[in-house]
Amino acid sequence: MRDVRKHLVMGGNQTQTEFILLGITDSPRAQTPLFVLFLLIYIVTLMGNVGIITLVRVSPSLHTPMYFFLTQFAFTDICYSTVISPRMLADLLSEDKTISFTACRTQFFTFAFFAAIECHLLAMMAYDRHAAICQPLLYVTIISSSVCWQLVVPSYLFAFLSAIVYTWCVFGGSFCGPNHIDHFFCDEVPVLKLVCSDTHSSEMVIFAFVTINVVGTSMIILLSYISIIRTVLRMCSAQSRARAFHTCSSHLMAVSLFFGTAFFMYLQPPSSHRNLDKVASIIYTVVTPMLNPFIYSLRNKEVKGALVKCGRRLLHHRQLRRVLTSRT
Repeated sequence: MRDVRKHLVMGGNQTQTEFILLGITDSPRAQTPLFVLFLLIYIVTLMGNVGIITLVRVSPSLHTPMYFFLTQFAFTDICYSTVISPRMLADLLSEDKTISFTACRTQFFTFAFFAAIECHLLAMMAYDRHAAICQPLLYVTIISSSVCWQLVVPSYLFAFLSAIVYTWCVFGGSFCGPNHIDHFFCDEVPVLKLVCSDTHSSEMVIFAFVTINVVGTSMIILLSYISIIRTVLRMCSAQSRARAFHTCSSHLMAVSLFFGTAFFMYLQPPSSHRNLDKVASIIYTVVTPMLNPFIYSLRNKEVKGALVKCGRRLLHHRQLRRVLTSRT
């Protein structure tokens, strides 16, 4: 690997024009199997999330607020994974793992943007379940189509603002020393380790925005589920309670995967970060976007029912086409 020592002037500070990503592993034997594994995961991620979006679009029974948020979530997973996986796959097969300063900054910005959106979407989905279970008679009014957009659009705007702040805090300093990033993508902690100037104020600003995006949305989720549990426990029928808990189970699994690794990564002191960070990063940037479509489809009767109907409709069209072809 080559150590690039070019410099440019940015905000009065000299900084590197290129970094070198050390990647997941430096073992040549492990790189090819890992490439095959992560390529398969990425393909499944794209197919699963595109499948969810397509299924919701073509199934009138799924044109509800819950599945509107799910399509937004699937779209975010596609973008979120695409920011990381292609570059990671290319680096696994390449000896030259350099990434330009601009490309590194862009990757971090887009990653931060979609990660923040994912936090907000999970909170919206929790609020949707709260309204459906706790106030079923008012659900159509509380979570109308216009309300859905009123929730989603500001979240995109705030995520965009958060990503700008994160990016400025991480890349606004001076990079005048080593240029090796000990990670497989340009993430906050490994990049900040390369900054020559004082990063205390930047870390405090990042921590504040992470608290708003991660802790704030997780509190909304927690309060929503506290209310849901109280409502479910008041239900007289055991079948109704089971149905209500089953409705929330998919969302809870997605929340646990995403927020569990996010809390581990970003709400611990920088000095405590170890090699487990790469494993945690792989879980929430690569594995979780692949698992989400299966969590929401295999455990959801409405999705499975819509999938069966689409399959029957497709089979019927094929049979009809064969009949018409045979007649002509």
